[in-house]
Amino acid sequence: MKIDINCDVGEGVVNEHLLFPFISSCNIACGGHFGDKNSIDKTIQLAVDNNVKIGAHPSFPDVKNFGRKVMYISDEVLKISIENQMNLFQERLLNFNQKMHHIKPHGALYNLIAKEKKEAEKFIEIIKKYTNNCFLYVPYNSEIEKIALKNNIRIKYEFFADRNYNDDLSLVSRAQKNAIIEKPEDVFKHIFNVLKNGKVLTISGNEKIIQADTFCVHGDHVNSVEILQFINNVLKDKNIKIV
Repeated sequence: MKIDINCDVGEGVVNEHLLFPFISSCNIACGGHFGDKNSIDKTIQLAVDNNVKIGAHPSFPDVKNFGRKVMYISDEVLKISIENQMNLFQERLLNFNQKMHHIKPHGALYNLIAKEKKEAEKFIEIIKKYTNNCFLYVPYNSEIEKIALKNNIRIKYEFFADRNYNDDLSLVSRAQKNAIIEKPEDVFKHIFNVLKNGKVLTISGNEKIIQADTFCVHGDHVNSVEILQFINNVLKDKNIKIV
């Protein structure tokens, strides 16, 4: 069995050198919620050094709130921002002679296009020209999944290993105390239930069917390194490769 583990990186935590040995793909902030030429370059170099697949992590243009609040901006302003982020990212990749493996929207934008059809359509219209040779990371059974497939965009279903889920498969709000899973053992149980049974145990105690091609551990999680080390060790014991 094989598994892809991804991390959101290049977000100012500066712990990538500790994370990359334990992951197989990464999502690099490209100037929306965080990031500039220098931070992108440093993170790409670390990804190359560790043979980690490289993805763009575009966001609402909202450094103040780290992209975690919905911005009510015009379609044109959003389009310009996302295009600027993607163009900068592609420019930096070209400088390293690297190709973009995937795109993963960040934070409030990710959650919005997961449930709002019109917003998902807007986002796909903006980014589809960047997706000829890469994947889009999407939540299972989401609006963005449906619109992406209609536009012949290749997708990978993403599961959040360190976040709790509601019954509708949305993430428990970060405003709630039980939003984040902190213990490495509990994160692994969360992952393994999906791998073995194709189900997630929700915050209500119900098991819901879900699919996952890639599993995210947030790079800014307080225990991110400890979690990734633990997951790697247990997966090796079970002969599951991280690729």
